[in-house]
Parts: sequence; C-alpha cells; structure tokens
Amino acid sequence: MTKQPAVDDLMSIIDSRYALVVVVAKRARSLISAQQDEETHVNPVTASIRELQTGDLRYYRVPQAADK
Repeated sequence: MTKQPAVDDLMSIIDSRYALVVVVAKRARSLISAQQDEETHVNPVTASIRELQTGDLRYYRVPQAADK
C-alpha cells in the first residue's frame, strides 16, 4: 500500500484547502457513480487524489459575475 501525499504537497497544485476538498469530493462522487456496476476495491477518494497529483485531474475556476 502506498502512502497518501501530504496536504502541503497538494497545495502546490490547488491554491486553497477548500478548493482541494471540493475538487477531490466531486471527482470521488463521479468515480462512485461509474463504479456502481463494477466490483472494484479502489477507494474513490484515493483515486481522485492520485489523479490530481499526476495531472490527470484538472480544475478551473469560473469567474463570478459582478453584482450590480
């Protein structure tokens, strides 16, 4: 079993802890919904963190509209 990357290592990829949690959670949910038919034993959170770390998972911020 391999060791999880430290949060500080992941912070070099994503600029805030909140964004890190949201990105990883959304990807993990999509992996869970895709795995419903398959019998796999990979933790979806671990898989999404590894995808983020290797560059397979990317995110972008949508600019917010100015309130007027």
